Amino acid sequence: MSTKAYQYLTPTLMTSLERIAGRGNVLTSAEDLEKYSLDEMAHRRPYRPGAVVIARDADIVSGIMRLASRHRIPVTPRGGGTGLSGGCIPLHGGIVLSLEKMDRILEIDETNQMAVVEPGVTLGALQEAAGARGLSYPVYPGEKSATLGGNIATNAGGMRAVKYGVTRHFVLGLEAVLAGGQVVNAGGKFVKCTTGYDFTQLLTGSEGTLAVITKATLRLGYPPASREILFVPFPGLETAIEAVPDILRCSIIPAGLEFMERDIIQLAEEYTGREIPCSRHGAFLLIILEGNSREEVLQASRQIENAVRRHHAVDVFVPPSEKSGRDLLDAREKFYQVIRRLGRVELIDTVVPRSLIPRFLGQVKDLARRHGIEVIAYGHAGDGNVHLHPVGRGLSPQDWETRLPALMKAIYETAIEMGGAISGEHGLGFDKRPYFQAFASPELLGVMKAIKHALDPDNILNPGKLF
Repeated sequence: MSTKAYQYLTPTLMTSLERIAGRGNVLTSAEDLEKYSLDEMAHRRPYRPGAVVIARDADIVSGIMRLASRHRIPVTPRGGGTGLSGGCIPLHGGIVLSLEKMDRILEIDETNQMAVVEPGVTLGALQEAAGARGLSYPVYPGEKSATLGGNIATNAGGMRAVKYGVTRHFVLGLEAVLAGGQVVNAGGKFVKCTTGYDFTQLLTGSEGTLAVITKATLRLGYPPASREILFVPFPGLETAIEAVPDILRCSIIPAGLEFMERDIIQLAEEYTGREIPCSRHGAFLLIILEGNSREEVLQASRQIENAVRRHHAVDVFVPPSEKSGRDLLDAREKFYQVIRRLGRVELIDTVVPRSLIPRFLGQVKDLARRHGIEVIAYGHAGDGNVHLHPVGRGLSPQDWETRLPALMKAIYETAIEMGGAISGEHGLGFDKRPYFQAFASPELLGVMKAIKHALDPDNILNPGKLF
């Protein structure tokens, strides 16, 4: 990757940006630059761009990238700004290329069960449009205001990944603009292809470092006819996780299978003002079942109840109404907001083999005691994605800053030793970049850097992320 210095946005270049995008689409006020200097990561530090360009079509994106390539100006693509790892923060200034106004749903193809969308379409908008046609887009990372371009860039996952998979499994085709401004189309309205390299999947999860996504073809499905939620308390986390393999052997694979411990449940009760059933117990599984009929779901529910009771479940709570079920899911979706209220907090979303979750968390708790930092844990039991929040309650700012880096490194090292990875669904951005570089093999880093250099030789696309 090039190490040449980037160029600042001069008045002449600003005029060129306005000529390409339109004067009203180039933002330079202090208020606008501040707004686009942050995302939702836990410890937010602003990095201001030189300008924000609101792109409204692929031609504008192409023109901006041609200009940026000629003058070596860094470009940071941005969607809804809901990321948690600093992926859309302009570390090197330059241009923030906002895609939020490229928000058209170009097609809902009922025959082929696919949608064609621009990157600024929100998850909520697609789900509503698909639902109006009797279809469903089941990926749900937990934030309906997130844009689909951002979801694709980070390969977003969420609670429903156990049954439906992550964003990658629904991306069938992409239109993207390369660093030099060339427009590339890959994939399309077909579900299998062995024609050359799979460029669509290479871009999915690349965090805006290889190309700017300007259009996506996404797979849709049919919504389930019936759904049931089970909330299962256990004496402790180990017995809860031991039940997971038996749960996954039942007649329906759960759409969601979450684990949580008592401390986060109590914090959620305080935050929402609502009592959560059975909250006095040590650990919990939240199980979401979806099926083609009520009978099918009820049969699976009975199988799961038998399975969890064999693993010492204290009870099996079934919400008595749709509202009470929604309240449970709402409490789970608010966990991150709940924890952010505690002040100094960090976010880890590492992933390990799901059978090793209890062992991993046991070691994490030992590390936390050793470093004198409280850690709150919850996550996706069905796929091994563990969310950990070191929090600074009771610590001075100096103690927090001194102890946290060593704890973070030790946690990631433990995950890697167990066959895990740094991030399960939030992406690396710049927040997790040092840990990725510390633990990835030189061979893998070399291959990734070669791909980056081939597609972005001047390192202008989202620089400072991953590498």
